[in-house]
Amino acid sequence: MTKSRVLLVDDHPLILAGIRSLISSEPDFEIVGEAMTGPEALKKIREVNPDLVIVDISIAGMNGVVLTRRVSAEMPGLRVLVLTLHEDRTYLTQALDAGARGYVVKRSAAENLVLAMRAVLGGGIYVDPAVAHRVLQRPSVFNRAAVSAIRELSERGAEVLKLSSLGLTNKEIASRIGVGVKSIETFKSRGLGKLEIQTRADLLRYAAQAGWLADV
Repeated sequence: MTKSRVLLVDDHPLILAGIRSLISSEPDFEIVGEAMTGPEALKKIREVNPDLVIVDISIAGMNGVVLTRRVSAEMPGLRVLVLTLHEDRTYLTQALDAGARGYVVKRSAAENLVLAMRAVLGGGIYVDPAVAHRVLQRPSVFNRAAVSAIRELSERGAEVLKLSSLGLTNKEIASRIGVGVKSIETFKSRGLGKLEIQTRADLLRYAAQAGWLADV
């Protein structure tokens, strides 16, 4: 079995120990490093090139949102999962917009962390049920024209946006449906424009309304 390589980032030794214990009991994961600050995490991520980074938001030197944005831009294939005490919608939307593929609150880590890791590594997006309603069920930001505009998209355009909402990169989408990356960028740009979607969190909300996340 090929194990997924995981790097942990948290500034509390007891939290790190707990996460390590939780993950070490699973046969499909391998912990390849730990860090307690943002700069230290960035250095280790570049050194060991993990498949998944589990990061707290409140870390010193460079908070988890900034770190997520940096590594997502630098290494598009890297999955980032936020594990945090924060249950506020602001932190959730910031993390999603920065490129995080998962968001789990620490009080439910024992039940949800491993599920989230597998979902994220499988190409999906996981939002802890404890906070999902705060982003997915808040008053919609879409007007009627935007909601009905999905009918105006081509089948391929809708497919590209659906796969993007599930967390796949442009390169991954291109490989899956057999077209070039430039074409994927065009489909995505046109689709987001028609649906009046500007952020990753908006796309996730739209995907939830459209039923695209039902199988995640």
